Amino acid sequence: MSYLNDHTLYYKKTCPFCVKVMRFMDANHITMDTRDTLQPGNEDDLVRIGGKKQVPCLVVDGRALYESDDIIAYLREKTSAA
Repeated sequence: MSYLNDHTLYYKKTCPFCVKVMRFMDANHITMDTRDTLQPGNEDDLVRIGGKKQVPCLVVDGRALYESDDIIAYLREKTSAA
């Protein structure tokens, strides 16, 4: 199992693109800090970091990465997941 330090995934349970990223992570045993933007304060943190409420958003060392396909491609490269 790969735990990625300095990585945080902001998501909403009802977002199909978020579900896509989370399923990829589960299938490839990738874990990291995750934050549901429906929980108090998380959406405010996301806006402060990335400037918008869009999810999924992967924050890596304080930089925001959006779009599920881009996030999955990054994770695949970072962890050498198939």
